[in-house]
Amino acid sequence: MTRLFPTAVLAVFFTLFAALSASAQSIDETINSIFASSTGWFVNLIFSNFPGTSFPWIVGWLVVAATVFTVYFGVIQFRAFGHAIALVKCDYSDPNDAGEVSHFQALATALSGTVGLGNIAGVAVAIGIGGPGATFWMILAGLLGMASKFTECTLGVKYRNEYPNGTVSGGPMYYLTKGFAERGMPGGKFLAIMFSIFCILGALGGGNMFQANQAHAQLTNVFGEYPGWITGIVFAGIVFAVIVGGLKSIARVTEKVVPIMGIIYVGTALIIILMNYDKIGWAIGQIFAGPLPGLAWLAGLLAR
Repeated sequence: MTRLFPTAVLAVFFTLFAALSASAQSIDETINSIFASSTGWFVNLIFSNFPGTSFPWIVGWLVVAATVFTVYFGVIQFRAFGHAIALVKCDYSDPNDAGEVSHFQALATALSGTVGLGNIAGVAVAIGIGGPGATFWMILAGLLGMASKFTECTLGVKYRNEYPNGTVSGGPMYYLTKGFAERGMPGGKFLAIMFSIFCILGALGGGNMFQANQAHAQLTNVFGEYPGWITGIVFAGIVFAVIVGGLKSIARVTEKVVPIMGIIYVGTALIIILMNYDKIGWAIGQIFAGPLPGLAWLAGLLAR
């Protein structure tokens, strides 16, 4: 009887594990259907095309804005590139300045949400949709987007709140509110509220669900199929351990992890290129030979 007890316990454990797995799968399907039905109309609206074309208006809005910023600031993304490097190297750092993190920590924190979701998943999707020619448009959109990023960061610093204890808070919700009010224009607070809502929704979708889902898919390719909630719990625990200490804790982690991520990313890309060195010329030719046909231009711009 005593020998049968461990066996019975294991049987109960595996039964519960299987039940939880089935329940988790049904929960996944339920959540997916809820989001699909509740956000499908909004996605269709955002990516709707200009009448009579296959060009989404949101892409046109972003590209036009980036082009305006590039021209207005005199190609700032190239002209001030050396200054940007000096900032990252902390050449202009002053311990008496307001702020909680260094320039490099701020850069690492920003890049932590970019490497992977944008550089790997986004690029793969774009090339899958539009072919090699999409690479050309990704490069162009990325270069123009640098001017948009410069504008956003400059406004964020200009209109941020600085508190007596040395901490700061800023972002689009601050410069939309203050910037519009400074010029006597209405609608700033409304746009700030809308941005905050969409930021939360984006964090739940692209910031959490998509990345966790992609990570789980890759892990199952290596270790075999297992319930997705296990990956979710592990990731949630790791993220909680990082963010529970606030911005400084996040910055301390990202300044160590992001350089490693960057080295692995660039190193892996170089290894793949060297392993296929005989196709480099052909690949470059395909990139510049196919920017316009089909969906190449649209896929490249959407990926950015």
